[in-house]
Amino acid sequence: VPYAALWITMLVGGAIVVVLALLGAEVYEGVVDEAGLANLDKPALALSEDLRTPELNAAVTGFTNIGGSIGMPILASILTAWLTWVNRTWRPIILVCGAAAVSVSATTFSKNLVGRSRPDFINAVPPYETSPSFPSGHALNSTVVIGVLVYLTCLQLKKTSARVAVIAAGLVFVLAMGLSRVFLGHHWMTDVIAAWLLGLAWLGIVILAHRLFHVIRHREHAGPAPTFDHPAHLRDGRPSAPAGNPTGSEESADGSSTPEGKDDVGARG
Repeated sequence: VPYAALWITMLVGGAIVVVLALLGAEVYEGVVDEAGLANLDKPALALSEDLRTPELNAAVTGFTNIGGSIGMPILASILTAWLTWVNRTWRPIILVCGAAAVSVSATTFSKNLVGRSRPDFINAVPPYETSPSFPSGHALNSTVVIGVLVYLTCLQLKKTSARVAVIAAGLVFVLAMGLSRVFLGHHWMTDVIAAWLLGLAWLGIVILAHRLFHVIRHREHAGPAPTFDHPAHLRDGRPSAPAGNPTGSEESADGSSTPEGKDDVGARG
């Protein structure tokens, strides 16, 4: 049941996000385009052009490539592999891959539906991009993927200061990624803002699905969520005890035991 809740929440939530992306694209096309270009997009592009230098252009191009179709999968794979090893469970892979799949789908559908043109090449920094502009895929995908990775990392940290540092680093990365697209003239500012909002909506649903997974396990007295070391087979509604631990408690890394049925949200993810 807990895994079913995890999958159902993510599937239903993913469908909702895709629908929101399509509806948002329709509204955007009819309402935001004229006002956005006049009041926000053109001034933001003009400011970016004033700030450009050859050195800064090269640095920002290198950074924005991290959020592209090659850089982001590599970064996400490395961090997800680390979280999987630390957690000793497949759940980081499920969450990150599921979140990224919906994010990419929402981006693709919205781009094809709106078909908004990017800023002219004369206002952009090469290499130029020709795909539709709305929404920004770099901003949307980085919001979702980095957001999930930050959330899972925070579950492993006990110190509040460390969690704040990780959240701050993730926030700076996402904001910088979106602004880099405007700076280089590859997207309009409203493309990036829409991507951030859509990404945050989907990120919230993914986190909700993960929390529901642990809440349901706790209510069913299923014990700590299964890991590679403790598969947690159920027997008569109670978890089987690991070898050498007949009391049914899970032994932690430092040799102490956690009570049977304790929710491990903050320890395992």
